[in-house]
Amino acid sequence: MADTETKGRPSSWRIILAFILDLFTSFFVLGYVVGYLSGGLTPEGFQLNGLPALVLFALVIAYFVVFNRFLGGTIWKRILKAN
Repeated sequence: MADTETKGRPSSWRIILAFILDLFTSFFVLGYVVGYLSGGLTPEGFQLNGLPALVLFALVIAYFVVFNRFLGGTIWKRILKAN
């Protein structure tokens, strides 16, 4: 079987790890921003219910779409060279 590195494609573990790290990073960073703007910050972090929670989910999805389609890959894809 041919090695994937010789064909110029990144390893599967890099792609999966980049996705997981991007998901956590975008969730916590965007969650904090939405919590700050909507008054959902708590001493432990943030708590979002209703519309602010839906806004957070929409922003996380938009993060992946915009970064992958228009900016050449997400932050962790670039760091781990998983493009």
